[in-house]
Amino acid sequence: MMKKMISKFGFVAIAILFLMAHFAFIPEGETVGYKVGDVIKDFKLKGVDGKYFSIASDLNVKGYVVVFTCNHCPFSVKYEDRIIDINRRYGSQGFPVVAINSNDKDIVPEDSYENMIVRAKEKKFSFPYLYDDTQNVAKQFGATRTPHIFIVQREKKDLVVKYIGAIDNNADNVEEVSEMYVEAALTELIAGQPVTQASTKAIGCTIKWKK
Repeated sequence: MMKKMISKFGFVAIAILFLMAHFAFIPEGETVGYKVGDVIKDFKLKGVDGKYFSIASDLNVKGYVVVFTCNHCPFSVKYEDRIIDINRRYGSQGFPVVAINSNDKDIVPEDSYENMIVRAKEKKFSFPYLYDDTQNVAKQFGATRTPHIFIVQREKKDLVVKYIGAIDNNADNVEEVSEMYVEAALTELIAGQPVTQASTKAIGCTIKWKK
């Protein structure tokens, strides 16, 4: 009996040590985050208008196009007009854009809150541009790139992830885009259909994590 107990506790101890060793070597800034089908948690972040935005506060929307982006990344800059257009076309249909900058301003001063205000005015953003200064929201979602898209849809009181990935398949030239991932997903959701391609690889600059 005693040997069995020792053997059992030994196995548990080995399992605990294995888990500790595994998580101890997760690189700084690496996130796990949401998967398609997950219910997201509410968050509250300060926008460039000085007000705090809560993603769960507006029960009238059908969902959101959550975009992790920034000021300086060339990929984010190339996609700015497309993001503005997505908000213009789909915001009125119940899926407005929410843009979030999670970059560390000490690494990239261009991505500071003050510069976010300037950029939003220059581009006339008509959607919330939020500052994730603690980077907790990026980690919560599992965002790693700029831009990185998460489409969420309201199901009763919950917001459920329906798509994760890129906006389309050509950052360099909008005229050569052949697959519009976000638009296709939104069109299907608005029609009451499941998303055919629910995930793609996000292409862009890496999020600049705090050291």
